[in-house]
Amino acid sequence: MELNGAEILVQSLKQEGVEYLFGYPGGAVLHIYDAIFQQQDVRHILVRHEQAAIHAADGYARATGKPGIALVTSGPGATNALTGIATAFMDSIPMVVFTGKVPTPFIGSDAFQEVDAIGITRPCVKHNFLVRDVRDLAETIKKAFYIATSGRPGPVVIDVPKDVTDPSIKIPYSYPKKVSLRSYNPVKRGHKGQIKRAVDLMFSAKQQVIYSGGGVVIGDGVKELRELVKTLGFPITSTLMGLGAYPASDKQFLGMLGMHGTYEANMAMHECDVLIAIGARFDDRVTGKIKEFCPDAKIIHVDIDPASISKNVRVHIPIVGLVQEVLAEMVKMVKGHKRQPDAGALEPWWSQINQWRAKDCLQYDRESELIKPQLALETLQKIAGDDIYMASDVGQHQMWAAQYFKFDQPGRWLNSGGFGTMGFGLPAAVGAKLAHPESEVICITGDGSLQMNIQELATCKQYNLPLKIILLNNNHLGMVRQLQEFFVEGRYSAVALDGSPDFVKVAEAYGHLGMRVEKPDELEAVLREAFAIKDQLVLVEVMIDPEENVYPMIEAGQGQHKMHLAPRCSCCPED
Repeated sequence: MELNGAEILVQSLKQEGVEYLFGYPGGAVLHIYDAIFQQQDVRHILVRHEQAAIHAADGYARATGKPGIALVTSGPGATNALTGIATAFMDSIPMVVFTGKVPTPFIGSDAFQEVDAIGITRPCVKHNFLVRDVRDLAETIKKAFYIATSGRPGPVVIDVPKDVTDPSIKIPYSYPKKVSLRSYNPVKRGHKGQIKRAVDLMFSAKQQVIYSGGGVVIGDGVKELRELVKTLGFPITSTLMGLGAYPASDKQFLGMLGMHGTYEANMAMHECDVLIAIGARFDDRVTGKIKEFCPDAKIIHVDIDPASISKNVRVHIPIVGLVQEVLAEMVKMVKGHKRQPDAGALEPWWSQINQWRAKDCLQYDRESELIKPQLALETLQKIAGDDIYMASDVGQHQMWAAQYFKFDQPGRWLNSGGFGTMGFGLPAAVGAKLAHPESEVICITGDGSLQMNIQELATCKQYNLPLKIILLNNNHLGMVRQLQEFFVEGRYSAVALDGSPDFVKVAEAYGHLGMRVEKPDELEAVLREAFAIKDQLVLVEVMIDPEENVYPMIEAGQGQHKMHLAPRCSCCPED
């Protein structure tokens, strides 16, 4: 059959099994939108800002494991999308983003709404393409999907000039079944010799810790990770991005590690003699001061990306390969090893860990007359359960959710980890809800973050997406306020959000339901009422203690063992 460029683009998305395309139209993508209009297989979701289109596609990808797809116009459409693209890049989220462009004869002439999308996205994409000939479009799309989803996943941008989609130019269409890229051939299987060395080292140690990251979730290695941890009996900790890969309710789980991780997780990391890092990248929020990071440990690092190996922390046994396949081979070797796991040998190590656990680093004042955010999260889990998807914005509420909401399943915790993008939560929840319409999808947000992309309440209304938005309102940019309290003697510069709207009325103005709770003894009843409503979006504004801080906390540039713990309240015993 013969198709024009716009039809080729849409037909290629069909060939890739794309369900949803998140976007915002404009002149440069006019013909593409006409082609979308004339078919029904790929459903377009009209957001209210291009950044939200990328975040919604991102949320869809995180909730499904499939690539997220977005379409924006040229110029400001592309630049508005940039923050979302960088967010996906930092967290290794598979995505294909189409940006419109001025016609090829006008490239470089400063034409209306022209921008060098290839140049500005290059630092924050896995790859990008400029399609100058309609005959190259189908193959380019196939390459983009392959690159975005293989190896270490990431976003790929395809810049499409308007004349490439000219409806009057039709060519024979066929979609490639596969592509071969000579310069791109990611390793899949880990080196068996390296895996054997790693297993031998695990058995020779006395104080082992498994450190899992987002790569376990993205790499579909959850089943293998859980089997390995149970077989070995070792303690396991997780990064912010890795939550849910191992059940948070299991006794071997030490909680999240890092800047706001638990005391027991960070101390176990600091004191371990062998560290098994799986699908993690040793970012600064985890390592703290590099010279003091795991000072006595030999480090095993499993990752699909060879560029991540010894990038920040020198490792002793690198293993490059797909997490799922490496872990499966590791489990096989562990079970067949001449030395089997010895619970007795691990007993002193677990005894030490339990002493650290006894500090109860996540304690808070349960007798407060103000609503503590920790109480809000615990009550939320009591009512919503763990069979939910939670999209988080960025700030204190994000850390409290990571600490107090126990994720037992992978792919349920959707948040901007590496880039820390405020405004991510609501559009990401849109993508997750479209992916899982029968599941409860929650957006946990703050009064600063919500206002970054609050316009997406209109998207929720247009597509009838009954999300639950839990707004923890402290009338501040809370995380920055906390840092100012700690490090600049409480000089609170530009963090008070005076002048914020009545969020309940804003929700109602968009056609949704709004509720507010101001007292601890009202919290459970209001949340139960909100979650009983299944056919409407409900925003619950929870007025929390404006001076509450996130603990534990490691100062930037300090070692993992140097943590600030919460001041003891009257209802908690002293050490």
